[in-house]
Amino acid sequence: MSTSSNRVVATRKLAYAYKDDPERRAFTVCINEPYLLTEGSVDFDFAEGTAGCAISFEGLPERELTVHGADSVQAIELAVSAMEAYLRRLSKKYDFYFEDGEPYFED
Repeated sequence: MSTSSNRVVATRKLAYAYKDDPERRAFTVCINEPYLLTEGSVDFDFAEGTAGCAISFEGLPERELTVHGADSVQAIELAVSAMEAYLRRLSKKYDFYFEDGEPYFED
């Protein structure tokens, strides 16, 4: 169970295409406001002040992720890093593009 905030604090607009289909579709990566963990909200031990931060993908058929940090600043930092790493893993299935059509990943 999570007490994730639904308030989006950062977005990145991108496009994707399936590897076997050149049609590009728009989507938005959303990083939600960090939230403090509460007892029972996660299934691991944590120190007071530990925060979670959800990353969602509006328009991309993939699941939401939640990362955790020692505090809300670290949770946001880790969310940005996790977003990049997750998109990199998904690049086996999709090609990603900036809104102007340039490839998101250079390689």
